[in-house]
Amino acid sequence: MSSTVKSIAPDRLEKLLGALALVMLGFVGVAVLKGMSEWTNIPGVIWLHLLTIVVALALTPVLLWKRRGTPGHRALGYAWAGAMFLTAVDSLFVTTKPGHFSLIHILSVFTIVMVPVLVLAARKGNVARHRRTVRGLIIGALLIAGFFTFPFDRLLGHWLFG
Repeated sequence: MSSTVKSIAPDRLEKLLGALALVMLGFVGVAVLKGMSEWTNIPGVIWLHLLTIVVALALTPVLLWKRRGTPGHRALGYAWAGAMFLTAVDSLFVTTKPGHFSLIHILSVFTIVMVPVLVLAARKGNVARHRRTVRGLIIGALLIAGFFTFPFDRLLGHWLFG
């Protein structure tokens, strides 16, 4: 976004999305700590997936709640977009059987398509489109997809509840 763009204060939805990202981050953190005894059995692709998700979750409230249009927001925004994109690409290698995708992988494709849209909208100063895309990615790719990582038959659910 250009430096002349006025800062937009977070609305109630953005405050809620930031808070939900922190809650999700807390659940992920607790799950990972509870699963410590199994860490050596976890493949690198899963660790990369967890790392990129943690980065995106941690940056979400910062980006939503702090002043926008600044060089700092832009730099953190690129980091967030990179983490989201890498998470989505990496998720294509996270399958129960090689080459067998689940419905959640639809969100991966959505993210791979929408992250460049997000960045281009910001670079062109299209604040409305940028904001809509951010919200969609947070709701769909972070929170909804994140929620579905906690059933008992999934790794984080096993660690958290098992």
